[in-house]
Amino acid sequence: MSSRTIPFWKRKNLTEMTPAEWESLCDGCAKCCLYRLEDEDTRAVYYTNVHCRLLNTDTARCTDYANRSTRVSDCVTITPKVLEDPYWLPATCAYRLLAEGRDLPDWHPLISGDPQSVVRAGQRVCGRTVCEDDADALENHLIDWIE
Repeated sequence: MSSRTIPFWKRKNLTEMTPAEWESLCDGCAKCCLYRLEDEDTRAVYYTNVHCRLLNTDTARCTDYANRSTRVSDCVTITPKVLEDPYWLPATCAYRLLAEGRDLPDWHPLISGDPQSVVRAGQRVCGRTVCEDDADALENHLIDWIE
């Protein structure tokens, strides 16, 4: 099999990817846009159904992606450095999967060729969340449907 037929995410490590390849790893699930709570002792992560105010819930994309980290202090830009310990990312996140040496799921758009495969697989959070501007205490919004 020539290197051209091997997908880039299988032949390159995360630090070797072009910006376009890196961005294409995002499946558009918007799980990373949800607020999480973490037990500092156990590092257990608890997801909420509260999403960042910058999330467009129709497209599952950030409305100000280029400036997200400056506009939202808790927003974490995913980098290879961040992925040295990706425990807090959803188990289905392509960045986490690849950082842990695993492959992408069948429903990932890079595998399926269809961005809507994320929706059909029930992986997109849109329609099941509330904006942070409309939410009360995060503890009241814990969910168990992420993992």
